[in-house]
Amino acid sequence: MMLTHEKVWTKCLKTIAEHVTPQAYKTWFEPVKPIGLNNDSLLIRVPNKFFFEWLEQHYIDLLKLAISKELGPKGRLEYQIFVENHRDIKGNTIEAMRKKGEALHASQKAGIDPALKDFMFSSELKPEYTFENFIVGTCNKLARNAGIAIAKNPGKTAFNPLIIHGGVGLGKTHLAHAIGNETLKNFPDKRVLYTNTERFTNQIVQALKNNVMYDFIHYYQLIDLLIIDDIQFLDGRKKTQEIFFNIFNYLHQYDKQIIITSDRAPKDLEGIQDRLISRFKWGLTTDLQVPDVETRIAILEAKMNQKGVEMSHDVIDLISQNIKSSIRELEGVLVSLIATSALTEHEIDLNLTNQVIESFVNHIQKEITVENIQKLVADYFSIPVEDLRKKSRKREVVVARQLSMYFAKEFTSESLKNIGEFFAKDHSTVLYSHKAVRDMMDTDTGFKDIVEKLKRQVEFSLNSN
Repeated sequence: MMLTHEKVWTKCLKTIAEHVTPQAYKTWFEPVKPIGLNNDSLLIRVPNKFFFEWLEQHYIDLLKLAISKELGPKGRLEYQIFVENHRDIKGNTIEAMRKKGEALHASQKAGIDPALKDFMFSSELKPEYTFENFIVGTCNKLARNAGIAIAKNPGKTAFNPLIIHGGVGLGKTHLAHAIGNETLKNFPDKRVLYTNTERFTNQIVQALKNNVMYDFIHYYQLIDLLIIDDIQFLDGRKKTQEIFFNIFNYLHQYDKQIIITSDRAPKDLEGIQDRLISRFKWGLTTDLQVPDVETRIAILEAKMNQKGVEMSHDVIDLISQNIKSSIRELEGVLVSLIATSALTEHEIDLNLTNQVIESFVNHIQKEITVENIQKLVADYFSIPVEDLRKKSRKREVVVARQLSMYFAKEFTSESLKNIGEFFAKDHSTVLYSHKAVRDMMDTDTGFKDIVEKLKRQVEFSLNSN
């Protein structure tokens, strides 16, 4: 039977699957594609340079075993690193951009505006977020290790950009700040900046109003390590995306480090241009998962040391077994338990811990529904809830409907399709309404005040249910 590269790799995968965990198999071997077989040499394609380095460092012996089993003792493996023919906004390839950019880069370095050159740069980093107090576990080890590598050699590793995604309270922001702080410790002269998408967008709005967009872009081009938090909020913001796209291209072109956090993987981001999503895939995408029980215990012990309190192993175990979804909730229970103990003058024992956990869990399990939001917004505008589901074009009804959809997307876990059904609309109307509200907030301070007021009411209703 004639061997093909597909058949050889399929047999190799069977051998590999017997020696690694299902998670490792899915992460490191499923994305690999066989593309050629030449006598004793199998050619495989890996997604990026990081993949190649990781396989060579961690699985080289296993790969040799699998290949020699199928192709004999002379069997060997060759790699092809997949690189798309990426282009900038004007259609230039990255290679062309590099060639054309050297003279431009030199002239820009020589011609920096003195006001920018002498600017007292503020990183906006939180000094308390460090690698030392970032508890490592299987849930975050890959992201942390990539972060440490970046801090030692920013912009020069395969992890550029580094995308960190995961749910609320799992440590994305802590890790991003830790990378920035460690980089400054290693390279005090580096310009490191932390920002979030909302702040970045507001800066663009102000730059456009004040006709200083060139200075704004030039300022960001001076950064050596850019950390931008909550990239999912670029959803639908075309102008902001266009400007970020060009800043991203410039920084990446000159080996400046980019770190991005998100609540979901790049492939799941909505309302963001394909060309940006494509660039997010140039480096490493890593997720922070819910911590396992051992990691939760380690986190609790670290937090206790920070706060100078002691608790029995039984109490720590009880908390870690019941609070599972996020690090933020673990700390919330710990703070509540310490406060309750101090206020009631009751020692922290299993009985008190059970009471606090029960109260805390009941609180975090409350959920805002689309119906709650519809009623709250309708009451604010003094219109019947039913009008939100009708085709009325009255301005107050249209605005109330858009605001209701905006808050439903922000505060509930409902899909866009399900939210639309509450208003007899489709998912595209929900996306449009969400964008319309954000655009009006950017240009109308009075409307922004209304949104903030309603937001506080929604949050209050959640906490008081």
